[in-house]
Amino acid sequence: MSVQTLRFVRRGEPVTVHNVPADRTLLQVLREDLHLTAAKEGCGEGDCGACTVVIGEPTGGQLSYQAINSCIRLAHSVEGMAVWTAEDIGEAPTPHRLRGSLPPAGADLASGLHPAQEAMVQCHGSQCGFCTPGFVMSLFAMYQNTDGGRGITRAQAQAVLSGNLCRCTGYRPILEAAVAMGNLPLPAGCTVDESATLAALKSIAPRQTDDAAYLRPRTLEALLQARARHPQAQVVAGCTDVGLWVTKQHRQFSRVLDVTAARELRRVETYPHHIAIGAAVSLQQAFAALVKERPQLQTFAQRFAGLPVRNSGTLGGNVANGSPIGDSMPLLIALGASVVLMRWDARRQQVAHRELRLEDLYTGYRTNVMKADELLAWIKVPRPTGHPPSAAPGRPKPASAPLGDGKPNAEGSVGAGQFMKVYKISKRFDDDISAVCLAIQMTVKDGEVKAASIGAGGVAATPVRARQTEASLLGQPWTADTVMAAMATLRAEFQPISDMRASAHYRQTVLGNLLQRLWLESQGLTAINLESPATLEALA
Repeated sequence: MSVQTLRFVRRGEPVTVHNVPADRTLLQVLREDLHLTAAKEGCGEGDCGACTVVIGEPTGGQLSYQAINSCIRLAHSVEGMAVWTAEDIGEAPTPHRLRGSLPPAGADLASGLHPAQEAMVQCHGSQCGFCTPGFVMSLFAMYQNTDGGRGITRAQAQAVLSGNLCRCTGYRPILEAAVAMGNLPLPAGCTVDESATLAALKSIAPRQTDDAAYLRPRTLEALLQARARHPQAQVVAGCTDVGLWVTKQHRQFSRVLDVTAARELRRVETYPHHIAIGAAVSLQQAFAALVKERPQLQTFAQRFAGLPVRNSGTLGGNVANGSPIGDSMPLLIALGASVVLMRWDARRQQVAHRELRLEDLYTGYRTNVMKADELLAWIKVPRPTGHPPSAAPGRPKPASAPLGDGKPNAEGSVGAGQFMKVYKISKRFDDDISAVCLAIQMTVKDGEVKAASIGAGGVAATPVRARQTEASLLGQPWTADTVMAAMATLRAEFQPISDMRASAHYRQTVLGNLLQRLWLESQGLTAINLESPATLEALA
């Protein structure tokens, strides 16, 4: 197994770990190499949150803080970054704590704790303590990103902590700790010295050779050239799926190609008719860009895994992975998104590319049309401009106006127009994989369906477009009879399988039911959808 040196910053000081294999996880390095055992291994697949740590990267002269799952994050992916564990955010241990002896009489047991830790103590948010460091690190990232925990609401806390599942003390104490930590004093020894951290990061600017085991090129051209030289290397982005191959399947990789450092692919670019999301843009950032264009996607965006997974994973990685239950693909298919594949043309010494509709990328279960030297570089998503999705092949231009036929709809508006709805059906509301995902974009004018675009997940070997159902709706009056006929078409269009998440019969039934839900919501019913703001507020 090829090995190389890993360097990152901890407590404002550079840390060097030698002989780190390309497929070693960050949690393994922290616990086994550095003996930082606060981060725990629970599920080993990025679900439970016990392994949560925080990473920091320079952004605009400051540090950005992100909670991630260290159990599935490959260690070399944090090269040149800052890393915090629960050992790093409090004051240095006092002598009696180092000796494991009792503190002096009258000593303040909570002294030296970071507000994220102290709030968990005061609000009784910890019980056995195994999961507590993970919660603390999610709270720490939230604290740093909200100017010292200012103005945190219960709803914000619930969204941020969605990736920490163990709740042996119940939800209330932990959410109260999140809200309370901004009111607690910050001991001098708990302050993050950003200037020292930024200086330390500059001192360990990433260095890499062409024959390294873990390749993380800094430019798109270098990335594509590396892909051409090493077509057998395992490509990774946020490692949120490949990490499971390591922890669950015990697979090993002699060479890894990481796309996330290529600066051109770390951007979201806005054009008049579309936005282009680079393959290295995190899911959290990508969904923020999509929600900015279509605010109705906010709840769905928050339900895509937990925050630590969204901080690590990328939209490009999710699409390239091609899982039939990947939630982003049905949405992107319904929006008419396309993908840009790139490769290095050695003969012409330049980058070559081709573009195709997203649904045409896949050829079968986790297989696609990409050549051995190609990488998915960009996802192009049409902007809502008021034009029907079918106005221009490959360049649909949907609008976010609500659907209606003269009656109040889910958003409380009336009248005709275009709109977008996406439904996720899973056993848990937060941090879970879909049994079925259905995304629908539709244009209704003068009571007639003028355009329809439907993406579905969990019902076939690949994410799919429901072309037969679209055809059954197009040109028909938007009535209950049309919807009933389309429901039957949608249920018959796919032959899902039965697995641990749902039976085939359940999936087919739910597909039709979701189309009926769409119809009922267009008629003004809101209580049928647990994702509606009014219903969520009532349940809270």
